[in-house]
Amino acid sequence: MSDEVAEEKTTNEESEAKNAEKLAKTFRLIDGEEILLTKKPSIFAFLGLYVLGGIVLALHFIFGHVESLGNDAEGFMGLVWSFIDLTTSDQMSFSFVFVMLFITWLNRLMNTSTSGRWVTMWLFLVAVTPVIIQFDDFLGFISDLFGMENDMDFIPFSYSFTIFGLVYSGLFWVLTFYYQNSFHYAITSDAVIFEHSFLLSRAHRRILFDRISEVIVDRSPVGTVCGFATVSILTDSGVGIVDETLGAGGAVSMPGSTEKADDTVAEKARKSLLRSFFALMTYQRTIKTVRPDPKHCFYSIRHWEKCKMLLNEMHKKHSQSNLLSDLKDSITGAKSEED
Repeated sequence: MSDEVAEEKTTNEESEAKNAEKLAKTFRLIDGEEILLTKKPSIFAFLGLYVLGGIVLALHFIFGHVESLGNDAEGFMGLVWSFIDLTTSDQMSFSFVFVMLFITWLNRLMNTSTSGRWVTMWLFLVAVTPVIIQFDDFLGFISDLFGMENDMDFIPFSYSFTIFGLVYSGLFWVLTFYYQNSFHYAITSDAVIFEHSFLLSRAHRRILFDRISEVIVDRSPVGTVCGFATVSILTDSGVGIVDETLGAGGAVSMPGSTEKADDTVAEKARKSLLRSFFALMTYQRTIKTVRPDPKHCFYSIRHWEKCKMLLNEMHKKHSQSNLLSDLKDSITGAKSEED
C-alpha cells in the first residue's frame, strides 16, 4: 500500500513539474521568478459573442422560412416578406445582404466586446456570401443595368439559408470558444503578465508591480449573477486608459455652406451661420475612460477577490514607500546592534 502511495506521489510531482515548466514557457518567466496565481476568462465572459452567433442563425431561419411562405406570410413574417419583395430584382435578392451589412455596421459602431476585428470580418463574410454564391445572378443584375446580355453560370447551386446558417453559426461558436481560451493571465513574484495567442495574433505584456497606480474591479449584472468580475490595472504610462469620443457627426462640410468669390455680405453671413450651427450639432468631445481589454486586464475571471488582494499585496511589497520603510528598519536595526 505504501508503494502505491509513493508511486502516486511521484506521479503527481512529475505532473506538477511538467505543468510548471509549461507555464514558465507560456509566460516567459525569468530566472528565479515564481508563479503565484494564474487565471483565464470565465466561460460566460464572451456571452455576447455566443448571442451574436444565435442572432445570425435566427436571421437565416427567418429569411429561409419566409421565402417558403411567400405571399402567404402574415404578421412579422409578412413585414419581412414585404422587405424582401422591396429589395429584390429580377436577378437576385439583396434583402438579407442589406440586413447583415447593417448588423455588421451597428456592431462595429457600438464598440462593445463583440466589436472586434475578427468578428467584423466574420459578419461581413456572412453578409456577402449570398452575393458570392449567386455571382452569376449578380453579374446578370449588373448586365441589366448597362443593357448587356449575360448567360454565364459559375456556381450551380443557390444559397441555402438553413445550411449556411448552421455552418456559419457553428463555426463562429467554435472560434469564440477558442478565442475565449486564448487569454491567459498570471501574477508572479515579480510582475503581472498578460498572454494572448489567437490564430496568427500574438500579444505579451509584462507589468512590474511598482508601475501599478490603481486596481479597479468592474462587475456587470451578468457577472454579479454568474460570479465573475473584471480586474483592470492602471499604470503611470496609461495602460488601461483609452480615448473615447462622445457625440455624433464627423468632419464633413454642410452642403451649401461653402463660400464663393461672388457671394454678397448677406450670403457670406448666412453660410457662416449655417457652418456654426452644423459645427455645434456635430461637435464631439474626447474623454479619458477605462475600458477593459481582454489583452490587458484580468477579463471576467472567477474568484476575483483573491486576484485583487494578491495584486494589492504585491504592489505594496514592491512600492517605493515600502522599500524605503524596509531600508529604514534595516538601518535602525544595524545601529541597534552596534550600540
